[in-house]
Amino acid sequence: MVSLDQIIDDFAFLDEWEDRYRYVIELGKSLPEMPEVWRTSENKVQGCASQVWLVTRTSGNPEDPVLTFEGESDAHIVRGLVAIALAIFSGKRASEIARIDALDIFGKIGLIEHLSSQRANGLRSMIRRIKGEAETRLPA
Repeated sequence: MVSLDQIIDDFAFLDEWEDRYRYVIELGKSLPEMPEVWRTSENKVQGCASQVWLVTRTSGNPEDPVLTFEGESDAHIVRGLVAIALAIFSGKRASEIARIDALDIFGKIGLIEHLSSQRANGLRSMIRRIKGEAETRLPA
């Protein structure tokens, strides 16, 4: 999987939206195929026009576990957005995930303003789901 720093660096070199769009699709192609048994209603992200599935695994300290995510979508561009979201969040502690402003990161790389309102809403739903997964694993 490509690191967030690499994604940010790559976007800095891409001036044209068409090139960025192609790069997002390539990022999506780099995601491992999700096993069919994980494509369940419990793993489906609600609020996305495309089908998006997200699986969360935890490890480490139960008080502030490390969350690892796997995701998939049936739409090429959305699959790329999933790949970027996983680069932002996966492998971090729940407390860190709760503090990350992912929409700011998507804005800095110049994606938010180029997404349709439907895709932007789906992206927000995916981010809410990931942050919700982290928050439910933190002590009250």
